[in-house]
Amino acid sequence: MARKIKKVSGLPNALQIKEFIENSKGSVGRREIARAFNIKGSQRIALKQYLRQLVAEGSISLAGRKRVSAPGNLPPVTVLEVLKITDDGSVFARPVKNDAIDPNLKVSISLSSKGPSFAEGDKVLAKTSKISTNFYSATVLRRLDNTKTKILGIIKSGDDKLRVVPVSGRRSEEAVIDTNGSKELKDGDLVEVEIQQTRSFGLKRAKVINVLSHENDQNLISLISINEFDIPTEFTPEAISLAEQAQPVKISNGREDLRDINLITVDGEDARDFDDAIWAEEDKNPHNSNGWRMIVAIADVAHYVSNGDPLDIDARKRGNSVYFADRVVPMLPENLSNGLCSLKPHEDRGCLAVEIIIDQFGHKKSHRFIRGVMRSKARLTYEQLEETFNGNKNACPPEIMKLAKSLRGAYNALSDAREKRGALNIETTEKVIKINDNGKIDSILPRERLESHKVIEEFMVTANVCAAETLEEKMHTCVYRIHDVPSEDKIHDLRENLTGFGYKLAKGQVLRPKLFNQILSKAKGTDSEETINQLVLRSQSQAEYSISNVGHFGLALARYAHFTSPIRRYSDLLVHRALIAASNFDAGKQYSIADQQLEDICKHISQTERRAATAERAANDRYLASFMKDKVGQTFNATISGVKKFGVFVTIGQEKVDALLPTSKLPPDYYRYDERRQTLAGRHNGLVLGLGQKIHVILKTADAITGRLAVEYAGESSSYRNMDHLKAPNKTRSKTSKNRRGKR
Repeated sequence: MARKIKKVSGLPNALQIKEFIENSKGSVGRREIARAFNIKGSQRIALKQYLRQLVAEGSISLAGRKRVSAPGNLPPVTVLEVLKITDDGSVFARPVKNDAIDPNLKVSISLSSKGPSFAEGDKVLAKTSKISTNFYSATVLRRLDNTKTKILGIIKSGDDKLRVVPVSGRRSEEAVIDTNGSKELKDGDLVEVEIQQTRSFGLKRAKVINVLSHENDQNLISLISINEFDIPTEFTPEAISLAEQAQPVKISNGREDLRDINLITVDGEDARDFDDAIWAEEDKNPHNSNGWRMIVAIADVAHYVSNGDPLDIDARKRGNSVYFADRVVPMLPENLSNGLCSLKPHEDRGCLAVEIIIDQFGHKKSHRFIRGVMRSKARLTYEQLEETFNGNKNACPPEIMKLAKSLRGAYNALSDAREKRGALNIETTEKVIKINDNGKIDSILPRERLESHKVIEEFMVTANVCAAETLEEKMHTCVYRIHDVPSEDKIHDLRENLTGFGYKLAKGQVLRPKLFNQILSKAKGTDSEETINQLVLRSQSQAEYSISNVGHFGLALARYAHFTSPIRRYSDLLVHRALIAASNFDAGKQYSIADQQLEDICKHISQTERRAATAERAANDRYLASFMKDKVGQTFNATISGVKKFGVFVTIGQEKVDALLPTSKLPPDYYRYDERRQTLAGRHNGLVLGLGQKIHVILKTADAITGRLAVEYAGESSSYRNMDHLKAPNKTRSKTSKNRRGKR
């Protein structure tokens, strides 16, 4: 246990020291702290001991000899990875992986004619300087040895040589293939190569490690993402053996029989695993008039996957299932994920269920967890349940029609409670990519947001809250799903961007989801609705897993734990095990894991979740580029969705695909980037491009291998002319600002 820090009279507290370090924009020495707080004589010795204790506690970090910094800050000299070098020469980097450094830090490298040359992907030793909370500038001291780097690419022939063109699209990673001892290769092969030699000029040389597929493979796109992001696809023989030996759960060991209850599953049309089932009826308790009794039943994955066994080791490594348009990379072997842990209709299945009583206003009155056996009465799609809500008597059997009415009634109560507590109501459009049997894209359509989707979501959210509350009540460690309050920097950026659209986010207010909802409500139905939703979404913190609870800001909930999808999320499996142990459902099994180990697992599965999301997004980008390939040369209406120094991002077409409009494809001029107002402005031609603006563009590039879509400017739309955030800043004010800068 960490020793409690003793505060010495006359010394600043930890918060004051951290604020001083932050305001200093970098590391500071003990003498600087002593001078700033007028610490003299013997108190300097006490300060030295106090700073050591703060470092041990983690309140501040060491940053070189006799210097300290705020936790998460970059040290004054560190190793960076070069992420991107833009057409206009801007260089962006990130710190090489380090648990003590904030992963959201952004670094801009200053180029020097006397400095070493480097390329995207290179690692460099750099001197850093803090500009703001999450932004640094850096100067490269030297490039580090970057040989034997592995890359993924497509083989291309020409000039009697074979080249590998990287799937990342980075020209700096192109290489000539060393054919000595290489495997037999042909044009279009997808390969993994290892860089053998880095040249000062010309292309690097590379050796083929593995031939993965060919560009004509109908599953190529998902295969690229799987290999690009190192997603595990093979289960160990021991894990497969355990899954194959598994047997159906029977009524025994105190399991409750739920088979007579009309539980049903509701999933997408193409779903293959069904891990949650729901049921509801009007509460018969006379003291709860117009209230509801609900049951959410979840597949009992913990019955088959024990802590530390081969199945558990493989599942923990994956962290979650990964979903592509043409395949799923499951967290568990198919015999479990699509078999014994899938709540198939009319088959007995083990489950962990929660019975919930709510009143007519959606407030929870009580709940209890059950370990039982259930038998799903029907497998409905969202569309079928929606048809039932709309009165189509042929959509499902009569007993399900009656159940649907109760489900809708309970949902209406839960929805009212959600509205009153002020959960965040961001609306974004999800794309549904339909792939035919030949691997070709049939269509890309927005996913329709049905009431049936909302019913399932509210039932699951309520069950997740019950899981967290039960573990807290029983004083058992809980893996929470946390979503922190947005950072000050992000709110500052959002406030600046909203001002241009005529929306105000006042300073000094306690941040609550309701504040954002008011803005989203005002934007609804306007031309800027989609842009405002995206801006609010980008301002939010990233949700993650932790055993330390900070609540869920987006859902406006004090405690929340993922419980409802243990087939595809390891976090939920951990919560199931905790509930089983806390409720003493299975005294014969041990589920306890040390808190430190659990916290490490939480960090890992938060990372695998982000990895899956990035891989899925990268695959979708490639699918969209493939779909748009035959539309190259066409003109589209476009909406500007992002502004950077090197160009603007636009959304085009009915499919709402994203493309880059680089400054090189704008009318010839020098373009100034205004980060605060999020605009690009031509110095001479008067063209100003800003968020939400409508323009016309011509599609110039659609590369399915890299997922790159690029467009060329084709004219402005009259609908943007009255947008305040595109107006040029007041010249007098700019002159004053310039004069002030000169006096500093």
